[in-house]
Amino acid sequence: MIENQLLQTVIQRIASARQYTLDLIQDIDDAQWFEQPAGAATHVGWQIGHIAMAQYALCLMRVRDSQPGDRNIISRDFRKHFGKGTSPDPDPENNPPHDEIRQVFAAVHHQVLEELPTLDPVRLAEPLAQPHPMFDTRMGALNFSADHEYLHAGQIGLLRRLLGKEPLR
Repeated sequence: MIENQLLQTVIQRIASARQYTLDLIQDIDDAQWFEQPAGAATHVGWQIGHIAMAQYALCLMRVRDSQPGDRNIISRDFRKHFGKGTSPDPDPENNPPHDEIRQVFAAVHHQVLEELPTLDPVRLAEPLAQPHPMFDTRMGALNFSADHEYLHAGQIGLLRRLLGKEPLR
């Protein structure tokens, strides 16, 4: 019973983090997605692409391993472009188009929200074969996904200010 409650709580956290990120980007013009303001080491396009890639890795790959249909949601090239250790490039020509980034961002999240309620909550408490420094269970990966998105939402919040937008909160 407690496992079911924990799963419902993590689903709510993931959905809440996504809504906050969507609120942050809703008024950022498409032309500003790859703009790196002076002193900023990133741009909105990279942040959103990175969140999508990480959510796929944390909520799908780590929880149920990759599946053949995953390539229809997020390509290997997309994951490589926005993976850990990559550097944001402000040249739009060197990035996927912003509409593709948005589409992958939405598709991964949709798949996560489709699959999570079907998971066996007891299995989520099992240790991972390859633990991460921040978690060692599948449930830990799901919780970290929400934390990770909030961390990047903070960077998007700063980018908003540097792009001349008002803060949301």
